[in-house]
Amino acid sequence: MPLYRILSDGSVRQIPTGVFDRERQLQKLVEQNSETLLGVRFLASEFATGDRQRGRIDTLGLDENGTPTIIEFKKTGRENIINQGLFYLDWLVDHKGDFTLKAQEMLGTAIEIDWSNPRLILIAENFSEYDKYAVNRIGANIELWIYRLYGQDLLYLEQIYAAISPTPRRREAAAPADEEEELLVEYHVEDHLRDKPPEIVALFEQLRERILALDEEVAEKAVKHYVVYKHGRNFCEVWVQSRQLKIWLDIAPESLQDPFHLARDVRQVGHWGTGDVEVMLKSPDQLEAVFALITQSYQQTL
Repeated sequence: MPLYRILSDGSVRQIPTGVFDRERQLQKLVEQNSETLLGVRFLASEFATGDRQRGRIDTLGLDENGTPTIIEFKKTGRENIINQGLFYLDWLVDHKGDFTLKAQEMLGTAIEIDWSNPRLILIAENFSEYDKYAVNRIGANIELWIYRLYGQDLLYLEQIYAAISPTPRRREAAAPADEEEELLVEYHVEDHLRDKPPEIVALFEQLRERILALDEEVAEKAVKHYVVYKHGRNFCEVWVQSRQLKIWLDIAPESLQDPFHLARDVRQVGHWGTGDVEVMLKSPDQLEAVFALITQSYQQTL
């Protein structure tokens, strides 16, 4: 994808593509900015998988929804990154205690971990159609991301495919490593709509339809208190209440264009969602204005 710089005289000049001197540079760059780029909190680099299943996971993290995440980088065209990533994904599921200890060491013992659908992010300069087909057939929670370096200071990063496993959602609180019993709770969108007034359910369904129509790769995930919408990373969370929908947007308050003054900055206020902008949706006549704010947050993920 060519990138052009607009010059003062109105002409354009193509910015040449650059290369990282070593692929490790890309890995370090992503790790240092993983929360901004991918919505993933960094836990470890080159994480060793032990003596029995020898290997090193490029990057280990915990995403904004509490999902364990592996990030692997494709270093050469011949490297089978998909099989390697699946090997590490299986290792992760079989070694929850090791992951939990690392997560607690880096983020504190109060963290919550959702083991229902661990996430595998594969980053490379390109993927083939066969790669996409393979990922789709595998059925795990795998995402393909491509990158380009332009010049020496412009990075392009885009999610081009996401295969979300249909595995039911579960919630597991982070527990001491010697505690074998898991607390598993399934969450579904329907759980958030149960016993809510019909008009609120209808309002949510109208909003939901619009959000999912933004892009076929927008993912929906029900967690304990709200429903998450993400495109690579979170852009919107919806808490279904009895009289309204409380919505959090993952966009800087100062970046939001809010002509009707519907939003408030909750950076200094306790709230459930991962976003720092809070909006209330109480009736269908507010839908257009509220959705315009959600769309701005979504556009931050493009």
